This record gives sequence, structure tokens and C-alpha cells, in this order.
Amino acid sequence: MPNRSVSVMHDGPWSEDAVRETVARLHAELGGPANVAFAFVTPDYIPHLADFCDTVRVDGHVLDVAGCTGSGMTFNEVEKEGGSGFTLLAIRSDETKFFIHELPNDLVERADSPDFWRRTLPEATGWILLTNPFGFGVDDWLVDWNAAFPGVPTVGGLASGGREAEEIAVFLNGRVIDGGVLVGLSGGSLRLLPVVSQGCRPIGEPLPVTRAEDNVIFALGSRPAYQALETAFQSLTEKERSHAQGNLFAGLANNEYVEEFRPGDFMIRNILGADPDSGAVVIAGIPRIGQTVQYQIRDRQSATTDLRRALGMATSSGKPVGSLLFCCTGRGAEFFGAPGHDAGMVENVLGAHPSAGLFCNGEVGPLAGRNCVHGYTASCAIFVDGDR
Repeated sequence: MPNRSVSVMHDGPWSEDAVRETVARLHAELGGPANVAFAFVTPDYIPHLADFCDTVRVDGHVLDVAGCTGSGMTFNEVEKEGGSGFTLLAIRSDETKFFIHELPNDLVERADSPDFWRRTLPEATGWILLTNPFGFGVDDWLVDWNAAFPGVPTVGGLASGGREAEEIAVFLNGRVIDGGVLVGLSGGSLRLLPVVSQGCRPIGEPLPVTRAEDNVIFALGSRPAYQALETAFQSLTEKERSHAQGNLFAGLANNEYVEEFRPGDFMIRNILGADPDSGAVVIAGIPRIGQTVQYQIRDRQSATTDLRRALGMATSSGKPVGSLLFCCTGRGAEFFGAPGHDAGMVENVLGAHPSAGLFCNGEVGPLAGRNCVHGYTASCAIFVDGDR
């Protein structure tokens, strides 16, 4: 049987009858049992996660359920921000194997090298990662993870739903995990195709870092870093300047040896502070001496153009079997001025297909061959049938 997936959504608070009815529809549409289902629920479902997952597994005929909470959900071309409910993507494949592993915080703390992960986890062609932003050091974990499995895409997100730890959860088959959950796939024709859109465009000049300490850039080229930032800001139109507060970033070049930098050539990092007296700019990243930095701006048009570009590069791989969409909580209707932007773009560019997702506290996806944590990003895991 070919690879198949089905997505469903329930708009409303926890109700065992509503969950049973929704997942029964999922099972009927899928035409058989599912290997795995990815579930995203609103925080009010946390007290009911055990019953929720049991119902999905029994009435939906799903082997494993991995998921997390989100402040909002996506379902096909729909984005639902706030309120109550859940969304599911179930996948059925007779040939592809799915490996599901818990990543409790104590296990991550014991990991002391890339070899630890090679000994602990099997080889996979791609991974989905769901983590809790409280206590799980995903940036540090990715250092060893990338070294253990170089070039293997990992796509996912940090759970959201509230400002307190008890309002956020990552779960596997009804058990709340204090760290994260990994779902890997291997074998068969099903492939994971990652798409990452950081939603920015470069402004000002690309300049080499000539003086820096930790995450503080003091000099770019022959100029103070602050002066280069001010020059980049002045290059904007008056309208762009009026929207620039909170939307200026630093772009760290993935590769200095290119003739012309474009969106996608930079790792985008927040600007945490800037001091005109010392000329320093503080960023949420560690630049290296000689690395090219170019400041960036984020706006609706840039984010739209970049997402369309990133998705367009994936269209040559064929029609998706299904997809998971991980959007930053800083995107959505408030930023784009209308609901459904990112989810609608995924369907518009890739064609109608089953999709589910959530709004995250951080998104994970590869850039220049290395899996990274992003912000204000749309990160998408597209499941493609390699035989198509």
C-alpha cells in the first residue's frame, strides 16, 4: 500500500466523545492503522492527555502518539490562534520504519559526546523533534546531535501555550516528558524534506567581524558595529523605519565565499542590545572573527517572499504525502494582518495535502546542512513519497 497520511482538527475543549468521533473519521479516511500520529493540543488538554492519547490510539488505530501543547494550531490551510482544541497528522506506511524516543532532561544531561547519541539512537533519514522550552537546552544538545548525525535533517519546534511550566507539555502516548520527544524515519520510500523560512531580507552592507567577544560584536570591517547598524537603518524608507523597532536582526553568513548574499544565506539572530558609546551590538549568537555579518529586517512582504521562495524549492520533489508546520508565535494574524498566512502558503505552493502544526516558542530546522534553533520562523517537515 502506498504511503498515506490524514489530518484532522477538533475546535473545542476536551470531550472524550468529540475526540472519539474525530479520530474515528481519521481511521476511516486512512483506510487502516497508522504507524504514528503527531498531535498538537491547547494547554487545557494537559489534565486529559492520558485519556486523549488512549482514545486516539484505540479508536484511531494509531500505534504511537507524539505531541505537545501549542498556543495555536494549524490544520491544512487553516490557522487557529487561541481557544481550545487539537489537530492531528497520522501517517501510514508499510515500508518505512518510525523510531520514537523520549529525551528526558536527565538523559540529555548525561550525554557527553556525539558518540553517546550514536550508541543510543539508530540511524535515520530524518527526525521530528518536539521539546519543552523549560529545562531542555536545545542549542547545546544540537551541537552533539549535528556531530553525531551530520547532514540528517531534524525539524520541529519548542512547545508553547503559556508562560508557566505547568501550561506547557511534551508527551508520548499520554506520558508527559520533561524534555523532548524524537520521531525518526528510515527505509522505504517515505522521505522527510525540510523547509525553513526565516522571513528576513538583508539591509546595509555585508561586513566581516573584526572584533568580537562572546556574543558582543564591537567592530565590523573598519567601523563600530553600532555605526554599521545605524547606516543600515538609515538605508530604509521612512515607512520601513517606522516598523523597524523589534524587527531588526543580525545575519551571520553561513559561507563567506559567495559573490552575492541572498535571503537564506544567513543565520538570523536577535539583536539584544546596542550601545552608541562603545559601538557594540549584542546578539543572540556567537560570531567568529572574519565571519560576514549583514543586518536584516523582518516585515510582512519579506516574510511572504521568503516563505514562497523556500517552499518553491521543494516543489520539484513531488506532491507531499503530508506535512508538519512549525510557526513562531510571533507570526500569525497579528504580524501578517490576516489569519492563515503560513498554512495557506504551504497549501498554495505545494498543493492541497494533509497538514497539521502549531505555533511554537522556537523552531528547529536545518540551515546550510546544520540543524539549528530559529525564531520568528516557519519551519516545515514535508513527507514526500520518493517513488512518485
